[in-house]
Amino acid sequence: MNRLWAPWRRGYVTKKVKEKGCLFCSKQRSRNDAKNFVLARSHHAFSLLNIYPYHNGHVMIAPKRHVNDLDHLTAEELLDLTQHLILIKKRLKQVLHPSGFNVGINLGKAAGAGIIGHVHIHVVPRWEGDYNFMPVFSDTKIISDSLKSLYAQLAHVDKKTSRGKRK
Repeated sequence: MNRLWAPWRRGYVTKKVKEKGCLFCSKQRSRNDAKNFVLARSHHAFSLLNIYPYHNGHVMIAPKRHVNDLDHLTAEELLDLTQHLILIKKRLKQVLHPSGFNVGINLGKAAGAGIIGHVHIHVVPRWEGDYNFMPVFSDTKIISDSLKSLYAQLAHVDKKTSRGKRK
Protein backbone atom coordinates (compact mmCIF):
# COMPACT_ATOMS: atom_id res chain seq x y z
CA MET A 1 0.00 0.00 0.00
CA ASN A 2 1.31 3.46 -0.91
CA ARG A 3 1.09 6.17 1.72
CA LEU A 4 0.73 9.88 1.18
CA TRP A 5 2.42 12.06 3.76
CA ALA A 6 0.91 15.50 4.39
CA PRO A 7 1.39 16.28 8.11
CA TRP A 8 0.32 19.91 7.81
CA ARG A 9 -3.24 18.73 7.03
CA ARG A 10 -3.63 17.14 10.51
CA GLY A 11 -4.51 20.44 12.14
CA TYR A 12 -7.22 21.05 9.57
CA VAL A 13 -8.87 17.64 9.75
CA THR A 14 -8.78 17.45 13.55
CA LYS A 15 -9.77 21.06 14.24
CA LYS A 16 -12.82 21.12 16.48
CA VAL A 17 -13.12 24.86 17.04
CA LYS A 18 -12.99 27.51 14.37
CA GLU A 19 -10.39 30.23 14.79
CA LYS A 20 -11.71 33.45 16.26
CA GLY A 21 -11.28 36.57 14.23
CA CYS A 22 -10.01 36.98 10.72
CA LEU A 23 -7.18 34.75 9.55
CA PHE A 24 -5.74 37.42 7.26
CA CYS A 25 -5.92 40.20 9.84
CA SER A 26 -4.13 38.10 12.46
CA LYS A 27 -1.42 36.96 10.01
CA GLN A 28 -0.70 40.45 8.72
CA ARG A 29 -0.51 41.91 12.26
CA SER A 30 2.02 39.27 13.31
CA ARG A 31 5.65 39.92 12.45
CA ASN A 32 6.64 36.25 12.55
CA ASP A 33 6.59 35.79 8.78
CA ALA A 34 8.28 32.38 8.80
CA LYS A 35 5.76 30.94 11.27
CA ASN A 36 2.86 32.37 9.27
CA PHE A 37 4.39 31.56 5.84
CA VAL A 38 4.14 35.23 4.80
CA LEU A 39 6.12 35.57 1.58
CA ALA A 40 5.94 39.31 0.89
CA ARG A 41 4.55 42.51 2.36
CA SER A 42 3.92 45.92 0.85
CA HIS A 43 2.12 49.06 1.91
CA HIS A 44 -1.40 47.76 1.20
CA ALA A 45 -1.11 44.00 0.72
CA PHE A 46 0.68 40.82 1.69
CA SER A 47 0.97 37.27 0.40
CA LEU A 48 1.28 33.95 2.18
CA LEU A 49 1.26 30.24 1.52
CA ASN A 50 -2.08 28.55 1.98
CA ILE A 51 -1.53 26.07 4.82
CA TYR A 52 -4.33 23.87 3.41
CA PRO A 53 -3.27 24.02 -0.25
CA TYR A 54 -5.26 22.80 -3.24
CA HIS A 55 -1.94 22.25 -4.99
CA ASN A 56 1.78 22.59 -4.28
CA GLY A 57 2.67 26.29 -4.19
CA HIS A 58 -0.86 27.57 -3.47
CA VAL A 59 -0.47 31.22 -2.39
CA MET A 60 -3.06 33.71 -1.16
CA ILE A 61 -2.76 37.48 -1.60
CA ALA A 62 -4.82 39.79 0.59
CA PRO A 63 -5.18 43.48 1.27
CA LYS A 64 -4.02 44.50 4.73
CA ARG A 65 -7.33 46.27 5.28
CA HIS A 66 -10.27 44.03 6.24
CA VAL A 67 -12.79 44.35 3.39
CA ASN A 68 -15.15 41.72 2.02
CA ASP A 69 -15.31 42.68 -1.66
CA LEU A 70 -13.23 44.20 -4.43
CA ASP A 71 -15.48 47.23 -4.77
CA HIS A 72 -14.49 48.36 -1.26
CA LEU A 73 -10.78 48.57 -2.16
CA THR A 74 -9.01 51.78 -3.15
CA ALA A 75 -7.16 52.11 -6.44
CA GLU A 76 -3.87 51.92 -4.51
CA GLU A 77 -4.93 48.69 -2.80
CA LEU A 78 -6.01 47.13 -6.09
CA LEU A 79 -2.70 48.08 -7.71
CA ASP A 80 -0.76 46.65 -4.76
CA LEU A 81 -2.70 43.36 -4.98
CA THR A 82 -1.91 43.16 -8.69
CA GLN A 83 1.78 43.87 -8.05
CA HIS A 84 1.81 41.07 -5.46
CA LEU A 85 0.24 38.74 -8.01
CA ILE A 86 3.04 39.52 -10.48
CA LEU A 87 5.71 39.09 -7.79
CA ILE A 88 4.32 35.76 -6.58
CA LYS A 89 3.97 34.41 -10.11
CA LYS A 90 7.63 35.30 -10.78
CA ARG A 91 8.76 33.59 -7.59
CA LEU A 92 6.70 30.48 -8.26
CA LYS A 93 8.02 30.30 -11.82
CA GLN A 94 11.60 30.58 -10.60
CA VAL A 95 11.24 27.94 -7.86
CA LEU A 96 8.61 25.47 -9.12
CA HIS A 97 8.63 25.99 -12.91
CA PRO A 98 4.87 25.52 -13.44
CA SER A 99 3.30 25.31 -16.89
CA GLY A 100 0.57 27.78 -15.93
CA PHE A 101 -1.51 29.21 -13.08
CA ASN A 102 -5.04 29.29 -11.79
CA VAL A 103 -5.73 32.75 -10.39
CA GLY A 104 -9.06 33.32 -8.71
CA ILE A 105 -11.17 35.24 -6.24
CA ASN A 106 -14.17 33.61 -4.55
CA LEU A 107 -16.63 36.32 -3.53
CA GLY A 108 -19.25 35.05 -1.09
CA LYS A 109 -20.08 31.68 0.41
CA ALA A 110 -22.06 30.54 -2.63
CA ALA A 111 -18.95 31.12 -4.78
CA GLY A 112 -16.84 28.88 -2.56
CA ALA A 113 -15.22 31.48 -0.33
CA GLY A 114 -13.83 29.81 2.79
CA ILE A 115 -12.92 33.15 4.35
CA ILE A 116 -15.89 35.33 3.53
CA GLY A 117 -15.09 38.59 5.34
CA HIS A 118 -11.64 39.36 3.88
CA VAL A 119 -11.26 39.41 0.11
CA HIS A 120 -8.20 37.56 -1.21
CA ILE A 121 -6.71 36.18 -4.39
CA HIS A 122 -5.71 32.53 -4.85
CA VAL A 123 -2.67 31.76 -7.00
CA VAL A 124 -2.28 28.07 -7.78
CA PRO A 125 0.59 26.83 -9.95
CA ARG A 126 -0.30 24.11 -12.47
CA TRP A 127 1.67 21.64 -14.55
CA GLU A 128 0.83 19.73 -17.70
CA GLY A 129 -0.67 16.42 -16.58
CA ASP A 130 -0.71 17.38 -12.89
CA TYR A 131 -3.98 15.59 -12.36
CA ASN A 132 -3.89 11.83 -12.23
CA PHE A 133 -6.21 9.10 -11.02
CA MET A 134 -5.78 9.91 -7.29
CA PRO A 135 -8.49 12.60 -7.05
CA VAL A 136 -10.89 10.48 -9.11
CA PHE A 137 -10.53 7.12 -7.37
CA SER A 138 -9.55 8.02 -3.83
CA ASP A 139 -10.55 11.69 -3.43
CA THR A 140 -6.88 12.38 -2.68
CA LYS A 141 -4.55 15.04 -4.03
CA ILE A 142 -0.80 14.80 -3.77
CA ILE A 143 1.09 17.80 -2.42
CA SER A 144 4.73 17.15 -3.23
CA ASP A 145 6.49 19.64 -0.98
CA SER A 146 6.32 20.50 2.72
CA LEU A 147 5.16 24.02 3.59
CA LYS A 148 8.42 24.79 5.44
CA SER A 149 10.57 23.68 2.52
CA LEU A 150 8.48 25.59 -0.01
CA TYR A 151 8.40 28.71 2.19
CA ALA A 152 12.20 28.64 2.51
CA GLN A 153 12.53 28.46 -1.28
CA LEU A 154 9.95 31.15 -2.09
CA ALA A 155 10.75 33.60 0.71
CA HIS A 156 14.40 33.77 -0.30
CA VAL A 157 14.09 33.92 -4.06
CA ASP A 158 16.46 36.44 -5.59
CA LYS A 159 14.87 39.80 -4.87
CA LYS A 160 15.63 40.90 -8.46
CA THR A 161 12.36 39.19 -9.40
CA SER A 162 10.39 41.81 -7.49
CA ARG A 163 9.41 45.21 -8.82
CA GLY A 164 10.47 48.01 -6.52
CA LYS A 165 11.08 47.71 -2.82
CA ARG A 166 8.77 45.70 -0.62
CA LYS A 167 8.10 46.46 3.04
